[in-house]
Amino acid sequence: MDAKTDELRAAHDVLAEFYADRLAGALQSMPVDRAVLSLFCELTLAAYLGSSVGAVGCGTGLLAPYLAAKGLSPHGVDLSPEMVRVARREYPDFAFDVADLRDLPFEDASLAGVACWYSLIFLAPQDRAVAFSELARVVKPGGYLVTAFKAGDGKVRRAGRSTGLGVEFDAYWLSPEEMEQRVTESGFATVFWGGRPAGGQESTPQGYLLARRT
Repeated sequence: MDAKTDELRAAHDVLAEFYADRLAGALQSMPVDRAVLSLFCELTLAAYLGSSVGAVGCGTGLLAPYLAAKGLSPHGVDLSPEMVRVARREYPDFAFDVADLRDLPFEDASLAGVACWYSLIFLAPQDRAVAFSELARVVKPGGYLVTAFKAGDGKVRRAGRSTGLGVEFDAYWLSPEEMEQRVTESGFATVFWGGRPAGGQESTPQGYLLARRT
């Protein structure tokens, strides 16, 4: 594992309990996020490719019960062993495993869709092509990818300091144009894109993209 990936994993091991506490019930106060996720669920089920979906970069697992309530069968993966441990504790009815986004533990064309909720923002430029290709590899033709991300200029930022837990790691606020280019080049076609202004304590607009595997 390269140094930056090791740093990211170690930082999120430290952040696992912090996130579990701060993000519990977060979706209840995020109507835009719920709307985009609901569209993903509806289109995925309407494609009749099964209900198995990956929650890639699942963190503490908060998407799993929401996706399941909409009729999907989520399997979460995350780089951080501590995030996975907390996810298993908080949501014992769902499957969670440790995995790298660049090397997913799913068979080719085995999933009806993948959800990457604020997990692609940690990809360094040299890792993006491989990661998006992995997402395309595991999704069945006709299946869907949905992602939420912090929209920005693509420059590296040092994140984590504001938590006060002594951790730092690289993050990238990608532009909607680059995000759409990445999914298109890896074998998806855009179905929906959108965004919203920064709200509350957010420092940047939020972006959303939903795409279908061609």
